[in-house]
Amino acid sequence: MRLRKVKISAAFNPHNKVQLIHGGKPFFDLLESLINQAAAVIHLQTYVIEEGTTGKRILKVLMAAARRGVKVFILCDGYATRLTQETIDQITEAGVHFRYFEPFFSGERFYFGRRLHHKVFVADNFHALVGGINIADRYNDTDQATAWMDFALYVQGQSSEELHQTCSRLWKRKIENKALPNLEKKVVFRNLESSEMIPVRVRRNDRVRGRNQITRSYAEFIGNAGSTITIISSYFLPGNTIRLKLANAAKKGVKVRVILAGISDIKLSKYAERYLYNWLLRKQIEIFEYQPTVLHAKAAVFDSTVATIGSYNINNLSALASIELNLDVKDAQFAACFRSVLDKLIAEDCKPVSRDDLKRIRLFSKIKFWLAYQIVRLLLFLFTANLKQEKGLPNRQATTSAYS
Repeated sequence: MRLRKVKISAAFNPHNKVQLIHGGKPFFDLLESLINQAAAVIHLQTYVIEEGTTGKRILKVLMAAARRGVKVFILCDGYATRLTQETIDQITEAGVHFRYFEPFFSGERFYFGRRLHHKVFVADNFHALVGGINIADRYNDTDQATAWMDFALYVQGQSSEELHQTCSRLWKRKIENKALPNLEKKVVFRNLESSEMIPVRVRRNDRVRGRNQITRSYAEFIGNAGSTITIISSYFLPGNTIRLKLANAAKKGVKVRVILAGISDIKLSKYAERYLYNWLLRKQIEIFEYQPTVLHAKAAVFDSTVATIGSYNINNLSALASIELNLDVKDAQFAACFRSVLDKLIAEDCKPVSRDDLKRIRLFSKIKFWLAYQIVRLLLFLFTANLKQEKGLPNRQATTSAYS
């Protein structure tokens, strides 16, 4: 196949192959395969790496890649990831470059500052995985349990080059004396058949750096939807602007569905989310609770024409206090396929929530949901109020009032 260079732009990158990956075994099998095939450089940036069976498995193949000469860079959140010093010494001795993304202040039981919440893997500027899946046993299928429900996108091509550049900049930001090696620039974009080329847009949120791209994508896609919106969200506490957009979409006749957790790993968040159920149903927004296991996915599809998948939860923590990364995919065939996956999920694995269900909720539970909602809103305000933009960066969009 002939190769050619394509200019990277802020708009949709047209030259990509994209595949939807389910969490659990399919994701980790593909991740291990891509690590084993890597020839030059690997970036893994994630919120959580745990030293269970899954974490040790992935770290083992990353160390093997480093030993055969691949430049391996691991960046993980300084609060959520707590590797032992023995493990850190082991991987660095194998040649892996490792560091934490540190918040402003943190300890065993507190955290203040930005979270590195995105989950990105890039190999050789060409193969990339982006989604909501961390490196831990609960995200994998094991003998003890089924993986949490999640999705990722496997991308080959132009957007993977942009993701490599994004990871490189974030790695180097605070370690000027630990620069990346001078990799020989390679042409990585292939001339594919037009039916195989899918437009993809890399979107990031990082309030301190003046980026609010994912929130804007959601607002844009919801506002432009003409027939259907299907959102799957693990921690769904939308701010005022997204709520207004969803209500307006439903009012003009768009069928709006939200797939939420029936089983949640954070009970306070789930109680707060259930406080919104009455508002959602009053606005003619359909609610479905996923039943088999913990729901951790963060994605949406609009009109079977465009989809977004990544690490971004629809709440103020993702909007204002986390470094997040999503991929927008503008392709009718992919979006229709993803919608059919979500349709099947609703039909087979979800319980619909009706107004009759809400009427059966006891008064004590209603008070509990209200209190949880107020507590979570207060915590989010306290967590995000002091996160300000870095000096010298343009204030591209005010977010405090729009997404409070």
